[in-house]
Amino acid sequence: MSQAVSPSAPTAPPPEPAAEGPESDATSEEDHSLASRLAWVTGLRLAFLALLLSATAALYLRGELTRYPFSLRIVFMTIATGFGLAGVYAVALRTRRRLHTLAWTEIALDQITWTAIVYVSGGVTSGATSFYGLTCLVGAILVGLRGAVFSAGLGITLYALLCAGLHFGWVLPPPDQAGTVYALDTQQIVYSLLLNGLGMVVVALLSGYLAERLRLTGGMLEVATHRANQAERLAVLGRIAAGLAHEIRNPLGSITGSVEMLRESASLSAEDRRLCDIVQREARRLNDLVGDMVDLSRPRAPRPERTDVAALAREVVALAANAARGSDVGVAYDGPGGEAAARCDGPQMRQVLWNLVRNGIQASSAGSVVTVRVRASERHVNLSVDDQGPGIPVESAMRIFEDFFTTRTHGAGIGLAVVKRIMEDHASTGARLVVERAAGGGASFRVILSRS
Repeated sequence: MSQAVSPSAPTAPPPEPAAEGPESDATSEEDHSLASRLAWVTGLRLAFLALLLSATAALYLRGELTRYPFSLRIVFMTIATGFGLAGVYAVALRTRRRLHTLAWTEIALDQITWTAIVYVSGGVTSGATSFYGLTCLVGAILVGLRGAVFSAGLGITLYALLCAGLHFGWVLPPPDQAGTVYALDTQQIVYSLLLNGLGMVVVALLSGYLAERLRLTGGMLEVATHRANQAERLAVLGRIAAGLAHEIRNPLGSITGSVEMLRESASLSAEDRRLCDIVQREARRLNDLVGDMVDLSRPRAPRPERTDVAALAREVVALAANAARGSDVGVAYDGPGGEAAARCDGPQMRQVLWNLVRNGIQASSAGSVVTVRVRASERHVNLSVDDQGPGIPVESAMRIFEDFFTTRTHGAGIGLAVVKRIMEDHASTGARLVVERAAGGGASFRVILSRS
């Protein structure tokens, strides 16, 4: 399956299916974040239970242990169960397995816990119903809006069942408390149910909304930070490239010219001419590297216009075939002999194609062929570069467009970063970049342009 590279997040899918890959990295990061939130909530739950235990002891255990024997037993059993569950949560967190199931379980058990507290602290009129709203906040923190809504729905359901049970006699009031507190008429019960239900819904919606806004803001902050870091790297690269362009290209020109003159000497042996070819090839590679650094550090806004992509591809293939002579990698053109017009910045698209072809040559072994294909449809022109190399490693699939990242032992990892930047700049014209597995093996980089 192919994947388009969007302006905001250029990516490349793995060239062949794999059980693990970039998606597993994203899942791992999400699980780590959820585990951190679960740990915080578990710690806060322990603190809250300790506070509840202290308040209960201070208010109801002043030498009157026999005044509310049944109710206090329920309270202490509930608090003890809460401490025990917190220990279970802590153990489960260490395994880092089924974290989402653990989050939903914590929310449900919390609402059941508060229902027991509500039952022995006044039933329908209990002030402990505010604890339901507390779990709505926890649900929003752990799962987001869905968690908050689930908490509110479960809290309302449990509270409604408790109210109905006390009213219809399905549940008897605590035997150690005055029955008049629990003996309410239908109107009072409905009023309390509506009031507490509305409170839970409001808390759930507000906390869920804030949680979603925080999540989106956090994502935007991460993108902004990434762009700021990228801009800083480009600024440094720009200063380096400015010096390199002058300090390296001038000597390179002298070296290349001298080697060309030396190569024409009739006294050179075949081995000497082969060495001259190596010097010329490496000099061209160094010159391309300097050019890539300059292009990456000094971006230019594209000027889209009608461009004959087929002619551009034939020109690049001719140049690349000549440059690849020493590497024994062939470069072939497969496309129309006439025009295939698209809307793009011609010089920049030529640079994209040149970098993709050069990347294919470097990834291919001797005897392989890099094929440049042009296919035109009614709405698009597809420009693809297919190589016969080993393909893109799964672990590198999401990073191949990063500056200075390369999977080869040589190369600076700049060419594909330039491609990514140019394609991002062309996003407004409908241009896209797709990376997939080539039909004959290797990688296929496909540029999709809108027809002019």
